Amino acid sequence: MTLLLLIGSVLAAIVPMFTFLAVVWWLDRYDREPVWLLTITFFWGAIPAVLIALPGSAVLGQVLLVLSDASGLDPALAASVTGPVLVAPLIEEPAKALILIYLIFNRHFDNMTDGFVYGAAAGLGFGMTENVIYFLAATDNAMAWGATVVVRTFYSAVMHATATSIIGAALGFGRFRGPWALLASGVVGYGLALGVHALWNGLIVSAEAMEEPGLFVANLALFPIEALLVFLVFQVCLFTESRTIARELAEEAAMGTLPATHPPRLASWWSRMSRRWMPHGVDHDTYVRLATRLALRRNQVRLLGPRATKYYHDDVARLRAAVREVLRHST
Repeated sequence: MTLLLLIGSVLAAIVPMFTFLAVVWWLDRYDREPVWLLTITFFWGAIPAVLIALPGSAVLGQVLLVLSDASGLDPALAASVTGPVLVAPLIEEPAKALILIYLIFNRHFDNMTDGFVYGAAAGLGFGMTENVIYFLAATDNAMAWGATVVVRTFYSAVMHATATSIIGAALGFGRFRGPWALLASGVVGYGLALGVHALWNGLIVSAEAMEEPGLFVANLALFPIEALLVFLVFQVCLFTESRTIARELAEEAAMGTLPATHPPRLASWWSRMSRRWMPHGVDHDTYVRLATRLALRRNQVRLLGPRATKYYHDDVARLRAAVREVLRHST
């Protein structure tokens, strides 16, 4: 039985997280991120972020223990509270989000939608590693193991993804609006992520300390509401991305880059999947990808204004030429 639980622990930690990752990738329906880069982000959360968080939590935990002892507080009580509620969020969220600082300056990163996706990927990776540890520790009791798998798979790991996706989205909002906007949005995103993480851990600690199972049940009911709110913001970002594509490509159509009937099609998730409106001889997937990239890059130039470097202007020109070249083969 123990061997089965050991094998089951590894599978239960890995399979759901990769499934969730695939769903997040699929939901980014207008300009899906490269699978290789999303995979790197996932494994950043699974390995380096954990290796950073472990010693970081230990150091900060010791500092808080010394401070609590100096204040006359019970060190054991202080550790049981400050560890999950303060130390874990303060250390784990930056550890997971460190890769986002690289990603927001990557050419594949475009907006808040991408921030949501990459942040969720890092959080899911972190959740996978945590789950392996917790699942293996619970293999001596099948009932406890099952409960741990359910709660940590659908709550704790999703909490990690939700919290880090908030940081990613915030960074995506500020990325092309200037350094001060980027700094401010990053701080706000970090604060919101800390709140989500600390509230989840805090209610668990309170339920155990007060021997009040109602608090734990309340936590299970409250977190889905938080996750749903974040998901709704993600949907708003997708809608905004659709309007951006329509607006930018309408201007390109006025310049003769593409037919005037195409921007509404390309801005609609359902219409863009159909091949009926595509001129004969045009590669559907290539055309949709290039036109979408052109729209998003144009929007970045618009947001950057005078701060847009030669790279952005050159890339707009390159993508415009590529779109025209693809359409040239229509019959």
